[in-house]
Amino acid sequence: MKLNRVVISGGGTGGHIFPAIAIANEIKERYPECEILFIGANGKMEMEKVPAAGYKIEGLDIVGIQRKLTLKNLAVPFKLFKSLLRAKKIIKRFKPDVAIGVGGYASAPTLRVSGRMGIPTLLQEQNSYPGVTNKILAKKAKKICVAYPKMDRFFPAEKIIITGNPVRSEVAQIEGKRDQAIKEFGLNPDKKTIFILGGSLGARTLNNAVKKAASSWKDKNYQVIWQCGKFYENEMTQFVTEGKHEHLKLNAFIQRMDLAYSAADIVVSRAGALSVSELSLVGKPTIFIPSPNVSEDHQTKNAMAMVENDAALLIKDNDAEEQLEPVVIDLLNNANKLKDLSSKIKAMGLPNATHDIVNEIEKLHIA
Repeated sequence: MKLNRVVISGGGTGGHIFPAIAIANEIKERYPECEILFIGANGKMEMEKVPAAGYKIEGLDIVGIQRKLTLKNLAVPFKLFKSLLRAKKIIKRFKPDVAIGVGGYASAPTLRVSGRMGIPTLLQEQNSYPGVTNKILAKKAKKICVAYPKMDRFFPAEKIIITGNPVRSEVAQIEGKRDQAIKEFGLNPDKKTIFILGGSLGARTLNNAVKKAASSWKDKNYQVIWQCGKFYENEMTQFVTEGKHEHLKLNAFIQRMDLAYSAADIVVSRAGALSVSELSLVGKPTIFIPSPNVSEDHQTKNAMAMVENDAALLIKDNDAEEQLEPVVIDLLNNANKLKDLSSKIKAMGLPNATHDIVNEIEKLHIA
């Protein structure tokens, strides 16, 4: 039985949005006639990224509860009620075969309404520690696709399927692209390359650590692909220009992640679920510096899932400025450690995640 209409809901960050788009692409590959509708939160990045990927999206006026005391929290129940009504209207009109939640505020009303209307629901949880939304929705979901073992601590064991996280296929395909990558970033093919990955918004800690290490790495003849984030672009451009740091190849945002991964000898990254999944698929030796500014400290938990299997190194955020420079030098000087980290992180990868998730979506529709 083919899929005719599918709703995908959630977002807020690239870690939710890009897996959702990967799932949509796989559905379209199998069922070109299938209509796919995204439901997101107004004002969040999905409202821009989803149409850019070629899909329709409708927005809900939903917000999360702020952790600090603020008057904005008074509006949350009203916006939730309004979002439930709007989601009901959209679902009633669109009549999806299946509703998929990828985490983020918008998925709560969408999947709650879908479940009440008898539409089978599937959750995709990217992190090793689930968000509040997915924990609530798990009670009614038919299936929960996860990326890490031991998730029965949070979800009913009989609903869990370990699939891994969907990664856009073009990102993980890095073989034979090194020459193109060297040209793209203006690199020297004879120098060792460090890729600093701070997420789409950038990371102050990582940027400060790079600034502190810049001269030392220059002396060692290293070059750096530095994704600093749009927010920090002007400040870091000034640092590179004034310091004559030609070895720092600065980018606010990197479109061709496949090329950056292809060129890198090692990667220094935050530990968002999507980054961890991509790095395990490309098999690059990685130093994780988890962000402490996320709910339930889930980035540390994501990174530890790798570190406990000797598949990556970890530096705490508050130690990064002091430790990043020497840890990078030690690692680049240790060929055996580089090889070991590469093979072990690759062994943690689940390359068929998107395919396996869509298989589960098909089963729900048939059932």
